[in-house]
Amino acid sequence: MTLPPQRHGTGSDDTDGDGDSPGPGPGAELAEPGFWQRPPDQRLAAFARLRALDAPVFVPEGGGHWALVRHADVQEASRLPRVFASAPGVTTPEPARWVRALFGDSMVNLDGPDHAQLRKIVQRAFTPRLLAAAEADIHAVAARIVDDVLAEHPEEFVSAVSSRLPLEVICNMMGIPEHYRAEIADRVNHASENIGVERGLAARLRMPGRGLRALARMQRMVAGIGRERRRNPADDLISALVCANVDGQALGARQLGAFFSLLMVAGVETTRNAISHGLTLLTDFPEQRDLLLSDFEKYADGAVDEMIRHSTPIIQFRRTVTTEHALGGRLFRPGDKVVLYYASANRDEAVFPDPDAFDITRSPNPHLGFGGGGPHYCLGAHLARVEMKALFRELLTRPVGLRAVGLPDLAGSNFDNRVRSLRFAFERP
Repeated sequence: MTLPPQRHGTGSDDTDGDGDSPGPGPGAELAEPGFWQRPPDQRLAAFARLRALDAPVFVPEGGGHWALVRHADVQEASRLPRVFASAPGVTTPEPARWVRALFGDSMVNLDGPDHAQLRKIVQRAFTPRLLAAAEADIHAVAARIVDDVLAEHPEEFVSAVSSRLPLEVICNMMGIPEHYRAEIADRVNHASENIGVERGLAARLRMPGRGLRALARMQRMVAGIGRERRRNPADDLISALVCANVDGQALGARQLGAFFSLLMVAGVETTRNAISHGLTLLTDFPEQRDLLLSDFEKYADGAVDEMIRHSTPIIQFRRTVTTEHALGGRLFRPGDKVVLYYASANRDEAVFPDPDAFDITRSPNPHLGFGGGGPHYCLGAHLARVEMKALFRELLTRPVGLRAVGLPDLAGSNFDNRVRSLRFAFERP
């Protein structure tokens, strides 16, 4: 196989050795400031054009990166962590060293033994008893939320429904005292509201400080709870994490804070967005809604996975190449940056026939909404599915006609498919 000319390291391209830079290539479109504010169908069309090319393209954004847009390429890179490393960071831009030193390394930014040990501690804490209690709690919280909706008739879905469920479930599972929860919800919003969103210079200078302050306060809060649980363990996840004994180790204060931040920002935000997009999809595709209602238990699992595939809550993660490797028709070298575009992989025509259709009977449905496999596959995938299924069972099987009203207000982020707000309405028959 003959591989195309390469860019290496920082992304400079001097294929003929004369020092000249090339003109903008097909990947330049993704680097345009307004790209992520375009309508979703325009962005998806751009990814379809990139998937049709012979090899991954270079995106000249910041230091630049190579765009992995095909399902097979994203999956292969995900399953080769020794080649495509998560360290020093999976977000764009990568976290600064002082931020990592202050807050600790999140599990998503670790590789090898460090990641394996931390993940083992967390997995051991999710005991069958804890998971069974969490699933029972999910059904109770979902029912209570819909009871409140029917009693209060709110008009905005994200605040009234989709953000409440994962926040309450995670706080209950972790053992967060009730009086901390409103502040935690506020901190989560501040920490994540501008991730991946194009902003002016003044906002770029101001907002990182606001987000980091919110993160610091949230981590101090959970560290204090962790100290109390070491003295007086309870039947909750924080106690299990700080009192765990995996090869003589439990989570320290910084590790607990980093894990809690990951769980709150990732677990709450992604599930919230999947639920919000799910309501929009069931409104836009009424025949699929009718099919789901015809036998909820038969079709619910497929509906949840298709909501996740179609909306892809996390758009992309980045990796750093550690050793020479050929993938997708291109030779990568150590130091190259690649970005795994899950939003594109989940619309790959080679894997998903009629990929833009919303089809709750799609089978198989090997979507990458929880990652492409490998050691970083989402720990919360099972609970997220249970949450979505429980909530839509309550929303759709009660005697109301629930529907989204208008288009969701999207954040325009290049990191996650975030829904800021969504109007909704329902009518009793």
